[in-house]
Formats: sequence, structure tokens, C-alpha cells
Amino acid sequence: MNPKPNIVDLPVYKPGKPIEDVKRELGLKEVIKLASNENPYGASPSAKAAIIKELDNLYLYPDGSAVELTTALAAHLGVKNDNIIFGCGSDEIIALITRAFLLPGDETIMADQTFSVYKSNADIESAITIEVPLIDGTHDLDGILARVTDRTKIIWICNPNNPTGTIVAHDALLAFLDAVPAHVMVVLDEAYCEYVTDLSYTDGIKLLGTYPNLVVLRTFSKIYGLAALRIGYGVASPAIISLINKVREPFNTTRVSQAAALAALQDQDYVQECRRLNSAGIVQLQGEFERLGLKSFPAHGNFIMVDVRKPGLEIFDALLRKGVIVRAGHQVYPTYIRATVGSTEQNKALIAALEAVLSEQGVLA
Repeated sequence: MNPKPNIVDLPVYKPGKPIEDVKRELGLKEVIKLASNENPYGASPSAKAAIIKELDNLYLYPDGSAVELTTALAAHLGVKNDNIIFGCGSDEIIALITRAFLLPGDETIMADQTFSVYKSNADIESAITIEVPLIDGTHDLDGILARVTDRTKIIWICNPNNPTGTIVAHDALLAFLDAVPAHVMVVLDEAYCEYVTDLSYTDGIKLLGTYPNLVVLRTFSKIYGLAALRIGYGVASPAIISLINKVREPFNTTRVSQAAALAALQDQDYVQECRRLNSAGIVQLQGEFERLGLKSFPAHGNFIMVDVRKPGLEIFDALLRKGVIVRAGHQVYPTYIRATVGSTEQNKALIAALEAVLSEQGVLA
């Protein structure tokens, strides 16, 4: 059976290397994974309790509309139930958006170094991807606007941007949205928004009433610590949500994920504590990078991207052999690595390993 022509050369997404694989391949007993921007403190105790309680109901299909969770989330966000759609992670919402709105030959615009799933899903739909270079790791909004044509269907803005960690400030974002033509959808991916403490950052949900072409993506995978359960959501006008729902599978989130997300949502004290610890971790890592003479991008999520002044893949491999997993291989930033902000002890282990590796390779004096 012949596949679609555009599928043959489609790159496969490469997640962070699993801890188990590293232990087995390198014979290591202790491995720290700082590659996938997971919450090092895990899920809240209330979410764990909800998971255990829900195990008695595994024989039942989930609520395909996730009504209870939708109602609670709508109240939390200050929107209506019909403004929300849930997915198997926000990744699935991205796929559903491209499935619902992109036709072969349509154009979609994104940064040249951002979340790769935007492009891969556009490629699946045979759309034309326009990639606009970042400026100092930040979205070039004027450059994006300059590439808009009558064929443009979707613009993707990752805020904070993955992998650079930079943000688009409030005033710049509003000026951009004001300038985007009404026929173009803007997808604002806020997967890491709960970590942001910068006062210039804006809450995309609050902009939905002003910009009917806006879609906001969020997830329970990051600060809520539920990455294994794969549950994320999109927020938009009821008209857009209705269209996305038409291409959604009926049971795309599980009973366990819905129950855990509901409990996690109701434990905002835990969210605030994770935000505080993450902010302290950013300060810790930035201070250490500065001590080592390494330049890093401003970090607004739960990860930090740093220039190690050697091919990032080489440093990745050397760190791997010391039991620390990070990410590298960024096309635009080949000498950078990206590391998740871990616990205090994990961050110390990262710095110790990185300092040893860079000393061995002659980067540090």
C-alpha cells in the first residue's frame, strides 16, 4: 500500500532519551533526566489520590466530553464550557487544528526554531510551512506579518517559546494580533504559561473576547506534573471549538487523566509552590552558567537553553555518559543545549557534570 507522498520523508519526533535506556546502554545506576521539561516534583498528592480512586472504574469508558473537568476548568479560566476542547496532550489539539483547517497548498507560519509538532502536522496535511528566523531567540512578529498572504491559514506562536524559553511581551502581542488579518488563525501555545513570573507576559485566555481568530493551547503535562497521562486542552471561540470537535476521536482522554486533571486543577497551592521552586532553580542555573562564562537565553518556562561553545550533540553525549540527559541538536543553535530546571540537587548534578565535560574539552580555562 502506497503512503501519501509527503509522509515518506516526514521526520519522526524524537522525545528525550528515557532513563531506562541510558541505564541499560551505559551501565549506569543513577541517571537524571532533564530533557523533556517534566515537573521534577511530580503531581500533587491530591492528583495521585484521584488516580488511585479511579482505578476501580477502569472497566468503564471515559466521558467523551469530559463534562465535569470542562466545567471546573471553565470556571477556573473564566470562560464557558463551549470554549474548551480536551486532547491527548496539547499535541493532539495541534493535530486536530491542522486536520480541521489546513488543505494542501495552504500556508502556515511559525518560527524557525520552535515546537516541531506544528510543522510535522502541517506537513501531514500537505500545507506549505513558512519559517521565520527568531531574533535573539524570540519570535520576530514583524517578520511573521510580512510573510502573511491570502493563502495563510494559521500562525503558530509558542509563548514561552520551546526550546529557547523566551516570551512575547503583552504590548508586542496585542499589536501583532491587531495586525493579523481576520482570515488567519493565530494559535498561541501557552504550555509553560503557569511558570512565567515576568509581569510583561500576558494571559492569552483574556484576549479571546477581542480576537475571535485566536486559539490558546495549554496542558496538564508541565507544571501539573501529569505528562504520563497525556491531557491538554485548547480554548477558543465556540465556533472554532465546534469545528475542531468534528475531527476529534470520541474517547481521546481517559477516565484516569480526567480525574487526575480535575484534582490537580483544584490544588492551586501546589501549582504556586512548583512555580516558586522553578523560579529559584532558574536563578540557581543562570548564576552557575554566568560563573562558567556561558551565555543563556532568558528562561521563562521550566527549562533553560545555554551556549556550551561546542557542538551541542557532543556535549549531550558526554553528559549522557555522566548520567545526565539533556537535549541538543537544535538546527539554528548548534552549540546550545536545553536543560529542564530540576530540583536543587538535580541542578547541582547538571552543573557539576557540565563543568567537568567542558573542562575536559578545553572550553573552560
